[in-house]
Amino acid sequence: MQVDYIIVGIGLAGIGFCEQLRANNKTFVVFDDTSQQSSNVAGGLYNPVVSKRFTAVWKCKEQLGLALAMYAKLETEFNVKLDHKIPVYRKFASFEEQNDWFTASDKPILSEYLSPKLIKNENHAIDAPFGFGEVLETGRIDVKALMDVYKEHLLKNNLFFETGFDYEGLKNLDNGVQYENITAKHIVFAEGFGVMKNPFFKELPLVPAKGELLTIHAPELKIDYVLKASAFLIPLGDDLYIVGATYEWKDLSNTITSIAKEELLGKLKKLLHCKFEVVNQVAGIRPTVKDRRPLVGRHKTHKNLYVLNGLGTRGVMIGPYVAQQLFDFIEKDIPLEEDIDSARFQL
Repeated sequence: MQVDYIIVGIGLAGIGFCEQLRANNKTFVVFDDTSQQSSNVAGGLYNPVVSKRFTAVWKCKEQLGLALAMYAKLETEFNVKLDHKIPVYRKFASFEEQNDWFTASDKPILSEYLSPKLIKNENHAIDAPFGFGEVLETGRIDVKALMDVYKEHLLKNNLFFETGFDYEGLKNLDNGVQYENITAKHIVFAEGFGVMKNPFFKELPLVPAKGELLTIHAPELKIDYVLKASAFLIPLGDDLYIVGATYEWKDLSNTITSIAKEELLGKLKKLLHCKFEVVNQVAGIRPTVKDRRPLVGRHKTHKNLYVLNGLGTRGVMIGPYVAQQLFDFIEKDIPLEEDIDSARFQL
């Protein structure tokens, strides 16, 4: 088999890059053994604001434009609902936070994303005496539905190998790479946390962060917005809500823990004045980077090997953007932005 690209990993980064290839009539195959489960802890929220500090997300306008167009295209092509528009309400902890919000909403870069109106809390199930600020241009991508439908598409077209990738079996040729019976011009590693075992890119400073989420059933809560406080709540319908998220840097298993559950329950009990029941708990490892920017680029010596990783907690927004950056770098020789170029750690 001869293709333009081999892609290792079909998380949010891998899907974004596959879409670049499909849009540009490039041939490819994908390897993924489903061992990486960062999508388990992807709430799927897209939000152009860092709500903790009231600042704009890096390249938020560019990211949103590309991401929402890609998800809309996939919704039409695969006849699946992926993009659920929903506002985000940031709970204020004090009058000072209210003032900080209104100051931020006057800034040009934030004025289209931060509503200048104070929303009073009229929901007796929530403890929010100082009210909320509304973030605009927000929503939730159904990551599980995306992953399921995309994998189904790849399988139907014989483009997917559900198996681990044997790095020792990769032969680096002058004009491409060879793996088993497949010859390709390029190979892109988009394997998330798994890249730490990749001998070609293991020196990159990926910081794996385990995260856990709960799903609760709360019939009295009745909110139709994402609530951001010490924990976040994302409504799923039928009185179900995703609650997250935790961060753990030592235990890097995909096993759920009672410690994380108790941490989230402690935050919920301070936030909610209603009964709720935990109906599910999931864990996964997020691929994060110490400078909070993705890892995108070419191997320093093997010129046909590339990395696309480190999306962190904002994968649904940033994935399509960095995928386009990498495609343009490979195919059009357009330099990568310095902020994301993996060469910043390969000096």
